[in-house]
This record gives sequence, structure tokens and C-alpha cells, in this order.
Amino acid sequence: QVHLVESGGGLVQAGGSLRLSCAASGFTFSRYAMSWYRQAPGKEREVVAVIISAGGITRYADSVKGRFTISRENAKNTVYLQMNNLQPEDTGVYSCNAEGVVPIRRVYWGQGTQVTVSS
Repeated sequence: QVHLVESGGGLVQAGGSLRLSCAASGFTFSRYAMSWYRQAPGKEREVVAVIISAGGITRYADSVKGRFTISRENAKNTVYLQMNNLQPEDTGVYSCNAEGVVPIRRVYWGQGTQVTVSS
């Protein structure tokens, strides 16, 4: 059974930092691209950061470049999102996503963790 469990969310003042973690189980973690998405109140869910399975290549939304860092520890089946200089517009529910394409495309989601940034 697949599980993606996020942790590390909370309330922080503008300019502060948080580190999100997503612990995965039930699939071959190292073979999956891992992403963090967020959904702000009244807005559509958007991708924040992606790290592919091989080579550690990363991609970020323009709004978080230079402030957020995605990383993964395959030995621990865990992906992280280090968020620095948080701003009120970063408020939302942050969800972990896993996507694999071999042999068939599979996508898994976590339940999400709330991040609230006060001004």
C-alpha cells in the first residue's frame, strides 16, 4: 500500500523558514520523480518544485526560485522542501507528489500539510 506522509508545516512570520518532509512507502521511491505542490485558498493547485529520480535535476516555480530548495534522500525514501524567506503569498496546503512512468505511469499524492505565513 502506497503512503506519502507530509510533515513540517505550521505558522511562521514573513521572512521565516520551514522545512517540509514527505516520507514515502509502498513503491520504489528512487525510480519516481518527486514534486511539491501547493494550493492557496481560492486558487488552483500549482507545482512548486520538482526533483527527478536520476541526477537530482530540479525545477522550481518562478515565484519560489532562490528561496525554496527541493532535495531527496533515496536511502530514507524521503523528499524535502526547504523554504526560506517565506511570504504571506506562500500560504497554502503543500502536498507531496510521486510520479513514475516505467513500466506504466503511476501518480501518488499525500494528504498535504498546511503552511501559513503571517505578515
